[in-house]
Amino acid sequence: MVNRKKIKKILFVITKSNWGGAQRYVYNLAVAAKENFEVVVAFGGSGEKDAKEGLFAQKLREHEIRTIFVKSFMRDISFVRELKAFFELLKLFRFEKPDVIHLNSSKAGGIGSLAARLTGTPNIIFTSHGLAYDEDRNPLSRFIILIATWLTFLLSCEVIVISRNNHERARKLPFCAKKIHLIHNGFSPIAELLTREEARGRLGLPPNALILGTTAELTKNKGLRYLVQAGGALNKRGFNFLIYIIGSGEELNNLKTLAAKENISEKIRFSGFIPDAYLYLRAFDIFVFPSLKEGLPYALMEASFAQLPIVASDIGGNEDIVENDKTGFLVPPKNASALAEAVFKLAADEKLREKFGLNAKQKILKEFTIQEMLEKTIALYSWRAASNYE
Repeated sequence: MVNRKKIKKILFVITKSNWGGAQRYVYNLAVAAKENFEVVVAFGGSGEKDAKEGLFAQKLREHEIRTIFVKSFMRDISFVRELKAFFELLKLFRFEKPDVIHLNSSKAGGIGSLAARLTGTPNIIFTSHGLAYDEDRNPLSRFIILIATWLTFLLSCEVIVISRNNHERARKLPFCAKKIHLIHNGFSPIAELLTREEARGRLGLPPNALILGTTAELTKNKGLRYLVQAGGALNKRGFNFLIYIIGSGEELNNLKTLAAKENISEKIRFSGFIPDAYLYLRAFDIFVFPSLKEGLPYALMEASFAQLPIVASDIGGNEDIVENDKTGFLVPPKNASALAEAVFKLAADEKLREKFGLNAKQKILKEFTIQEMLEKTIALYSWRAASNYE
């Protein structure tokens, strides 16, 4: 039996403090760990230079979790900023002296694992929320990111990956196989989703239109341009639909320009960020998720719980949640035509949509429990700490 007293303080570190999948993951772990350990969470702003704290910080403080702002953290790469962030973390780790440092996101992982090693932290855990070198970049950039990811894995004591695909591939990196652990994200059932009528009323959506919806940060990795292009293809076929996208991000203007080019500006709406967007999911008829890179997306878990049929790109993470031809359709990434065809097939068959939606909810409740995620992760902390005392 592991003695948990060997762990007193856990310090979580994540690059951004906007509210996304990685932040939700850290939030769930921090709230659960607070019952037995001292918990501290360090983070940067919402991603831009000199950005302020995001919603993530507010949610943590609602649970009286101590937070620390790392002012040099930002999304884009800057040598000077990375150096400043490194020294910030170095100072932070020396002052806090945590028993476990749990790093999240690529930048926090790379900088944080080196700083943690230099300060002699005995237990360094890194969660990879999707392999960073899967991003849609040029070959040289992807190779550099691959090396950086590998070094992060080497510097970390243990590495958590959250999808089967990432687990298989990460174990092939040299000298890493024994430290890679697959722990799926867990889903906590949502008690009160709005009904279809309530959700459509609040979003201002027509009651009888067929809505193709999604929730996503508007970044290139989410592949939303292919949803817009699929909308263009559907429009040319005389298909009656409305695309509704919940989320904000730097790709908004590009997506609006593309929608105009595809002649569907009147058939697409961008809501911006909506807190607790999952409450509105029943406003949609089909959930469309054309991302290019994922860890294990909470958005698909939420859509499954809302009993929505799903059309998603066939990539690691998505394929853990969506069973092709059972809970939805998986289509090749970056393929607007395949996306449109899958949507058209579901749109034409209401009974198929109902069948896929019911299967999706059953799967998510059975296979992705938050309790299992919490127990496995905290057990990894304790196992790692115990091994240092043997």
